Amino acid sequence: MDYLIVKWLHVLSSTILFGTGVGSAFYMFMANRGKSPADIHFAARHVVLADWIFTTPAVIFQLFSGMYLMQLSGHKMSEQWIMSALALYGFAGACWIPVVWMQIKMRDMAAEAVATGTALPLRYWAYDRWWIVLGSLAFPAVAIIFWLMIAKPV
Repeated sequence: MDYLIVKWLHVLSSTILFGTGVGSAFYMFMANRGKSPADIHFAARHVVLADWIFTTPAVIFQLFSGMYLMQLSGHKMSEQWIMSALALYGFAGACWIPVVWMQIKMRDMAAEAVATGTALPLRYWAYDRWWIVLGSLAFPAVAIIFWLMIAKPV
């Protein structure tokens, strides 16, 4: 019974993680394309909030529930699909951490632009480019993790 409950929670949290990531990326990307500091501030403020409320707990839970499921199911850390999934998890995390930092900075720059009635600084758009690059790298990594978890290839 423990296995089914933990597996359900693991799948649920992966859904929250992936869904929040895709949804947040979509709204931030679209707000940035519109170039309105007020719209960008609104989107960035809520993307940062969603990262703290949904993404961060899901990222943490994924690692611990995955390790517990591995133990419960008798899989070994040395299995190639598990090592690959963990490497991709680390890679996606290495992309996500600077993205979170940039989103906070972008939110703050947008808030200042709105408060002062000025345009967003060039640094904002440099962050936007890196945000897109890092997100574009992390997204397929997470999608491959989903496949590895389902297929468990040998």
